[in-house]
Amino acid sequence: MRLYSGTTTALIDDSVHNRIAGKLSDAFFAHFRFNPGPAEVSSWRNSLRAMCQVFQNASLNDHGILLEYQLPQTSKRLDCMITGRNESNMDQAVIVELKQWERCEEAFGDKVVTFVGGNTRNVLHPSVQVHQYQCFLQDGHTAFHEGPFPVLLSSCSYLHNYEPKKGDALYSGRYKQWLALSPSFSALQVTELSTFLSNHLARGGGSEVLLRVEQSKYKASKKLLEHVAGLLKGRPEYTLLDEQLVAFEAVMNAARTSHAQRAKSAIIIKGGPGTGKSVIALNLMAQLSGLGLNAHYVTGSRAFTSTLREIVGRRASQQVKYFNGYQEAQRDDVDVMICDEAHRIRITSNQRFTPAARRSKKHQIDELLHASKVGVFFVDDRQVVKPDEIGSSTYIKDAAIAAGVNIQEFELEAQFRCGGNAGFINWVNNTLELERTANVLFNDADEYEFRIASCPQELEGWIRMRSSEGKTARVTAGFCWRWSKPRPDGSLVEDVTIGDFARPWNARPEAGKLADGIPPAPLWAYAAEGIEQIGCVYTAQGFEFDYVGVIFGKDLVYRPEQKWIGQKQESSDSQVKRSKDRFLELVKNTYRVLLTRGMKGCYVYFEDKDTENFFRSRIESVPEA
Repeated sequence: MRLYSGTTTALIDDSVHNRIAGKLSDAFFAHFRFNPGPAEVSSWRNSLRAMCQVFQNASLNDHGILLEYQLPQTSKRLDCMITGRNESNMDQAVIVELKQWERCEEAFGDKVVTFVGGNTRNVLHPSVQVHQYQCFLQDGHTAFHEGPFPVLLSSCSYLHNYEPKKGDALYSGRYKQWLALSPSFSALQVTELSTFLSNHLARGGGSEVLLRVEQSKYKASKKLLEHVAGLLKGRPEYTLLDEQLVAFEAVMNAARTSHAQRAKSAIIIKGGPGTGKSVIALNLMAQLSGLGLNAHYVTGSRAFTSTLREIVGRRASQQVKYFNGYQEAQRDDVDVMICDEAHRIRITSNQRFTPAARRSKKHQIDELLHASKVGVFFVDDRQVVKPDEIGSSTYIKDAAIAAGVNIQEFELEAQFRCGGNAGFINWVNNTLELERTANVLFNDADEYEFRIASCPQELEGWIRMRSSEGKTARVTAGFCWRWSKPRPDGSLVEDVTIGDFARPWNARPEAGKLADGIPPAPLWAYAAEGIEQIGCVYTAQGFEFDYVGVIFGKDLVYRPEQKWIGQKQESSDSQVKRSKDRFLELVKNTYRVLLTRGMKGCYVYFEDKDTENFFRSRIESVPEA
């Protein structure tokens, strides 16, 4: 999808006669069925006028143009692509990311802070953003990687309102490698930008190259698949055992069969915390990619997806997606779709800000089954922590049957988390009255370390001690305190307060400017600085640490005469509070998730003493010999 396709000469004419914004608006409505916002129309008018002046300055008169070109299988649109031939007469294209920024500040990692979308936000540095688009097309668009002479691709950004000052953050040394790969040109560098474009597109002939780009299709390149496979293969932490290997082989066989016979399959793999669901998923990603199959790793968790993308790197990240990313996918676009944490599947892929005209009635599970030849669904029915998460194993199975898809089911039982101690997880399930198990008492002589802290300071001290020993460790809490936006200076409000203990939550997902050293929400579990904040279930779910600390709030309490009671008035989770009679179920699931994040130990502080006493009554102390 693109909103404009033509030549540089036609674009210049449309811009001079003030037609370009109207043409883009009409094309936008024709595709999306709603009108673009005034700010976007204004940006088209202003940015493209500035871009046309550069074209005239560089004498680019015989070149192709794509505007607002949607990257395949994403909702991202690149602003401008110019096509032509270089000095060696090779087909060439250049992506230009257009920005109306006037200033920015340095931020965490490869991001900057700037005013955009009506607020001050942490966003990718323009050079990082546009280079990511370049890599995506080189790895996933046949025009740029197939055949003996694929179209060569370069990229840059043009900040046509930006007049940098001495020592400007835009050109900070921390972005040096990205600026070298995809330079960012300011308002004062029209000559440099003109030279950059002329050097790459010296010979014109852009219409034929444009046709190549528009007629090609999305297909992951062999190099990308080899790259993904190489990242994950052979890592000892991804070794498969017992029923993990059985489930793995079943998926590999289904992938081979589906590829040969064109038969759709759904494989449902059930397992509790620590049974190795994600280990199987990552092994599948590596092996399938190594076979040249287009495998996508898909989740419903922003935190988990962002962290996985950070681990595999930007190049491989286009194979790591969200459940809601397949609304416009074609049938069988993906050879194998690996759906981790499938219990987080929702009814539809519509989001809060999805315009009415774009809202779909199609169920999200149907989109996933439609887009995949083989769908692999890793499920834990007791990890549902939001009322709109409906991806139970039964729900997925029913949808697959309705779609006429072949089904296989597997269940994982062996524990690889909590020190391999299935007893601890079974004890948690029993204690929270989620499941009757034989593990009524926890033996404190077990290798797995479970300790109850007398105060939150003691809990935090144990976690910091483990971190200082080189272990991964985080403090988490039930959602019993408000979650504030950052202060104007980007620092976090200390919302989690118990007596004189006061700590901030991890940053909100939509947080704008963040002070240096504060990781964005999706990277809280991965970045070392995350130990300075308290994590909630939405940032901790899907991750594992060596040691986890849990502040057990008053939203779930135990009373001997009434057993477990959910106290909505103590909760700050607006979604869960609106879940009516499901509140108790969801808050129990929340604490189950938090208590089972640690592989070697779990430390807990209970705000409610009756609840603490109940847990203590379930611990068996072995007398010393």
